[in-house]
This record gives sequence, C-alpha cells and structure tokens, in this order.
Amino acid sequence: MAAALSRALKLPGKKGSELGEYDPLTQADSEDESEEDDLVLNYPRNGLGRDSCLGGRSGRLVVANDEAQEDDEDDEVEWRERLPSKCRQDRDNVKGPAYWGHRDSGRDRAGEDKGGPCPLGGTGLGVHSTEAEAKKLRMKNAIRSALFLVPLVCAMLVVLLCAFLIPCQKGELEKRPQWERALGDAGGVAPPALALWDVDGDSVEDVILGVAEWTNDTRPTQRSKIYSAVALSAVSGRVLWRNVLSESMMYIQCGLQFSSQPSSVCLLISKYVLTAVNGTTGKNLTSVQLKNIESQAVLLPDLQGDSVPDLLIATLPADEALDLSLTLISGLTGAQLGLPVPFNLTGQGKLIGPLLHETQKGAYYILFGLGNVEAISLRDIYIRATGKIPMTQALRIKDPKWEELRKTNSSSFIDIYRGSEPVEFMLPLVAGFGNNRNSLDSVSNLNSSRSDWVLVYGSSKLSVLRQRDMRKKWTFNSPPIHSQPAPGHFNDDGILDLFFQHSANGIMQAQVVDGATGHILWSAEFVCPRLVLQTSAIYTSTGQSAFLFWASEPINVQKNVTKTTVAPGVAAAEPLIRKLFLLHPAYPTILLELTSTTDTTVTSAVSYEEHQKDASYITVSSRPTPDSGPSARIVKSMSLRAAITKGQIVRLGESNKTGAQIKPGVFEVNKFFRRLSFRRQ
Repeated sequence: MAAALSRALKLPGKKGSELGEYDPLTQADSEDESEEDDLVLNYPRNGLGRDSCLGGRSGRLVVANDEAQEDDEDDEVEWRERLPSKCRQDRDNVKGPAYWGHRDSGRDRAGEDKGGPCPLGGTGLGVHSTEAEAKKLRMKNAIRSALFLVPLVCAMLVVLLCAFLIPCQKGELEKRPQWERALGDAGGVAPPALALWDVDGDSVEDVILGVAEWTNDTRPTQRSKIYSAVALSAVSGRVLWRNVLSESMMYIQCGLQFSSQPSSVCLLISKYVLTAVNGTTGKNLTSVQLKNIESQAVLLPDLQGDSVPDLLIATLPADEALDLSLTLISGLTGAQLGLPVPFNLTGQGKLIGPLLHETQKGAYYILFGLGNVEAISLRDIYIRATGKIPMTQALRIKDPKWEELRKTNSSSFIDIYRGSEPVEFMLPLVAGFGNNRNSLDSVSNLNSSRSDWVLVYGSSKLSVLRQRDMRKKWTFNSPPIHSQPAPGHFNDDGILDLFFQHSANGIMQAQVVDGATGHILWSAEFVCPRLVLQTSAIYTSTGQSAFLFWASEPINVQKNVTKTTVAPGVAAAEPLIRKLFLLHPAYPTILLELTSTTDTTVTSAVSYEEHQKDASYITVSSRPTPDSGPSARIVKSMSLRAAITKGQIVRLGESNKTGAQIKPGVFEVNKFFRRLSFRRQ
C-alpha cells in the first residue's frame, strides 16, 4: 500500500532515480532532517498559485499544475535536490533577480498574507551569511571612501594654503593703508635728512629720516635735544630701528654694498662725523671724524682693488675758509684715504656738487665749484691725497678731449661753466633723479655719471649741457626759478623734458620745457603758496611721466585776477591751504587734486611698489601744536593709485596748443586715471 501511494505521488517527468525519490511514507524517519527542511514548493508562473510550506520531517515536493513547464520543473527539482542546503534566497541570487522577481511576485504577496516568509531550517543560516557579507561590503566601501576622501581633503588644504594663507603675508602691502606719524620737534621749516631704502626686505622702499626730540626734563632750562636716525616702514609707519646720534644729521644715503656685509649699508652724515650703519638693523659699523662736512658722499669706482666702491666727500675746514677740500674714504673700512685735497676756488654762491662723471672713454672726473663749475680728474685727486700711483684700471684711463680743455698745462681744473651769473642748480639729466637722490646704488649712480646736465644760472636761465663737449644745447630765459627742475617725459620724443616753478608778485607759474628744443610745452598759474618744494616726476604705464607739485588755487585764464604783492614774513589772516596736484601729459588742461593741507611740507620723496605698479608719496611736514608750542614733525604716506580714485578734477581752461579747446568728459578722464599705474624707469 505504501509503495502504491509512493508511485502515485512521484513527480511527473522524472527520469531514473539518480537523485532518489521523495516518499513521505518511507522516509518519515530519515536521519537527514536538513534536506527535508530545505525543500520548497514550485508553483506555475501564472500567478494563480499560492506559496505554502510543508511541515514535518517527511514532506515531499508537490507537482505544479502547469503542463507546459513540466520538463523545466523536473530539471529544477533535480537542481534543488543536488543543493539541499540552499534556501530560496540563495536561489534568488543564482537565478537572477529578473527571473525570480517575475516568477515569485504572486507567491511573495501570498506569503505576506499568510504571515511572513517560509520558516525553513536553512533560512536562518542564509540571513546570517547575508548580514555578514553586507557588513563586510559596508566596511569595504567605507575603506574605499576613506582612501578617496583623505587625499582629496589634503589636496584641498594645500590649495587653500597656497591660495589664501601665503598671499596673506603680502596682504598688508596690497591694502596700502594711508598712515601718519608724529616724530619729535619740527625745528623750523628746514628740511630734515631723508632717504628711501628697503629696510625690512618687503620689496618696498622704507623711510629713513633724521629726528630731533626734547628730553623729558620738567625744567625748560635743563631740557636738551636728542638727535637720532629713525627707519619707518613704508607700509605701516611703524619704527623699524632707531640710532641715537651726538648731533643732527644733514644727509642720509643708503645702498652701499660690502662683500663681507650681507645687507646694504647706510651712511649717516652730520657736520663732523660720517657713520656707516647696517641698513637692516641700524647698528653702527664704522665712523670717521671729519671737519665741516659740506656735501653728500659721492660713490666712486674701486680705488684700492678691494672690490668695494670708495667714497668722496667735500669739506670746508674752519681754519681754511677759502679752501674747499675733497676727502677720499675707503668704502670697506670707513678710514680716510690719505689727506684731504684742498682747492682754492674763486667765485661766490652755494656749493655745486661734487658730482662724478664718466666720459665716453671711461675716464672719471669730479665736477664741483662755488658759483662756477670746475672739473678735476679723479686720478689727480687720488695721487695728491695718497702720494701713490693708482693701480686700478679705473684710474689709469685718460680722455684726450677732456684733457685738452684744461686752462693751462700746469692747472688741474677744467672749466665746465664760468660766467658773471652764479650757478643755482646743476644736476644730471636722469629721469627720477630728484625723487630719491640720496641713493648709493651703483646702477643709479652709473646712469647719473654718464648723462648730460641741467644747469640753472643767474636765477632765470635754464640750459642743458652736453657731456661730450660741455656745449649748451639750448637756453631758456625765465623769471627767477626757485625750485630744482624735475626731469620727466612730457611728450613722446624719448628726450627728457623739464618741469620747474618760479614765483613773482604773489603768482606762482609752473612750466614744462621741451628737453630737445627749450620750447614751452605747458604752463599754468596759481596763487603763490609761499612754499618751495621740489616737484616729483613719476614714470607711468602710458610711457610718459606724471608730475606731482604743490600749489594753491589755480588761476583760470578766463577770470580776472588781480596780482598782489605779498610782503615776505607777513602771515595771512587765515591759514593757507596748499594742494597737491597731479599733471599727466595726456590731459594737459586738467589737473587732479590729490590732497590738501594747511601743514607746511618741507620735503617729499616717492617710494615705488613694483609688484602693485603703485607708488607712495612720502611727505615730511611741520604742523603747529594746539598749545602754541614747538611745531611737530609729521611724516605721512599716501598711495597714489588710492589717492587718484578719490581725486578731484580741476580744469585749467583753454589749452596752450593751437586749435579748438579740448574739453574731455568726466567719465573719460576718470576712466583714464583709474587705469593709470606707476613704475620705476
């Protein structure tokens, strides 16, 4: 009976007995319980079947009702019986989601209706295995994400460091704040010693000037002045170093380079002492005692063969008032080379020079004089000072053309200029010479020593001398000239032009003269500011120079102005407002008013910033104190590009050139000046 029932329940389409028969009667007591628990039902794909489970140890597979898939079902049973430990979830992974998703959609819904998945014995093992694999996969993904994100974050930090943190070191330079600092007592309107040099290594020229301060003694009769040299940062105005001196300074010069000194050297020159200090720290290096120093130091070629440039300075000993002496000083040790060389100069007037000139043949001459201008060979000065024949190549060369110009064969002098009218100014025709004329940089001095000269004599005559033959190129007659001419490029012929000022009858006139012909290129009149301050010429991105000068209100040619004479020493009832104007040749009928002040500016300089194509205008002024005490000395720095953005346009009226009147629009002018940049020529 059991055998007949077993044959009746045998699966259709089964061939052979390789996998054995499932007989629920004969195998009820089978020892392999895992095989019975792993068996599942197989229903047709029409979705009408219902998923169910066989309980008990002797359950068998039930044959599906779909006759069309009978063969496939038989094969499937064979496969399931070969893998008795696999649950349905594992078969899902083997068959693929598409197959089982389509086949079991109905059964899954039926299972959910009946209370959940099949409670077979193998199902728990599969779930634990899947959870372990999922956990392992999550761990693997986390490691992969970490390996990707960590280098990415490091790269981002490096980019941020390069893009933001490193430029912050120059952030102070880029902001260029305006600053103002009070330093001691003004001591009248005499200009203090002033020089520009990069002290702190930020590529911006800092300010070094002489300062005088009263001691803190409460008794006025016991108070005394303390003199010092102070270096200020051109960026912030803070004090970089201070060097206390025994007497007031007349000149400060920087840029002397020693082979044994990594930083540049600055010279602090007072009436009786010349002190060399470290330009970075301000510490004393060497000093030499001299008598009545009358001039700045002149940078010479190497005279001793020690690879360090030497110096020359003019002195006027008190016991020999008529004799001007030239003294040679070692650039390496600061010691005096030989004895001072005296010269009995004839003439009256202020001291001209000394200036170094190198001829086209490479011979060196010193130009100097009182009222007149003489030249003497540097070779002759060295021989007379030391009594030795010069060994260096620089002193062996002679220029035959210059030697022919000697007065007599026995005379050492060569006449550069001699006339009835004394010389007021003589300077090299070099762009930017007046902006920082206290530099001992060899490159700057080399350019100055090979140029033509600007000569102002008789207070009203302006000439340009050719260096090759000492002949005048042209001569321009003017009212008395009160300021040193400023060389700059006004037109586009490549030849330096000259800006200068002269005053008469309460009117100050500013003019630009063509350096090639001596003709007037530009002229304007202003109310006299009762201020004599040198003009600064600054090279711009247009290839021309901008001129900075101080004046009062401009006099429009369309208005009637009564010229009045102001007696010297008579103060006005109201403080006089002085204005700083910028003139650019592109718009000759327009001035840009950069700033105005009631302070008395006594000297100025221009500090360049190469990386920003900007320049700072440094001024030293005298400002009265509220308690009517001594005037305070005020040092101010102003970025020119920042000042231009806030500047006011001042129209001068008709153009000096022939033709229609030029009236550029405000937008056009503002656009031009805002794009203007400055650089060193």
